Amino acid sequence: MYPGGAPELNKLKLHGFNNLTKSLSFCIYDICYTSNEAERDDYIAYIDERYSADRLTEILSETCSIIGANILNIARQDYEPQGASVTVLISEEPIDPKTVDTTEHTGPLPDSVVAHLDKSHICVHTYPESHPEGGLCTFRADIEVSTCGLISPLNALNYLIHALESDIVTVDYRVRGFTRDTQGVKHFIDHDITSIQNFMPDSMKQSYDMVDVNVYQENIFHTKMMLKDFDLDHYMFKARPEAMSDAERQRISDLLWKEMHEIYFGRNMP
Repeated sequence: MYPGGAPELNKLKLHGFNNLTKSLSFCIYDICYTSNEAERDDYIAYIDERYSADRLTEILSETCSIIGANILNIARQDYEPQGASVTVLISEEPIDPKTVDTTEHTGPLPDSVVAHLDKSHICVHTYPESHPEGGLCTFRADIEVSTCGLISPLNALNYLIHALESDIVTVDYRVRGFTRDTQGVKHFIDHDITSIQNFMPDSMKQSYDMVDVNVYQENIFHTKMMLKDFDLDHYMFKARPEAMSDAERQRISDLLWKEMHEIYFGRNMP
């Protein structure tokens, strides 16, 4: 149960629209080791193509379907030398297809602001990058699903984690604002929640180490996740561990372990 007992607003009569804003934010990391500069460049090119603006649009469109939202507008952009962004404006109510903008046009460019005056949106930004030395590459995808009304971004939680190569995930969920019932009483949340983990299947919770930081009185929920099983082959882009010496496998494993734990704990380690 939510501390204090959260009301079920779908059983209440509201005074107008449900004005609560529910925001689910992800920061998803894929870690990789490359043996040389050419491999590194190939990995960046691979990940940039795998998560192009077109592919990200497919993922976000499926997300809309999962949470029961209607797409009003899509803005997308591939960047040079790498990275992509997609912003989807969505609504909860059924819409007239003739009013939807179906034309293709670019999304937000660097150092610009995109504003959509509607209830809800989904956006994703990707950041492929590499360590200046040592062979480590880190792909990061930032995703935000923000909704108003009865539709919940939590319904897309498992799909989005599985849709990207998720070695490390940080998830934030927050309910903002309030809505009123017909008696004028404010309601600051419309569902029970004590942890984001409660919306994950057991198979996912068994696969990841997880830690929560929750501020219940502010309706803020935070979960960090890191894969438990470490299979070196999973983190190699082209080179195969069996072709390496024991000492080289251990050196690479130590590098990857340090990189993953620094990201997971949010601090540099000696």
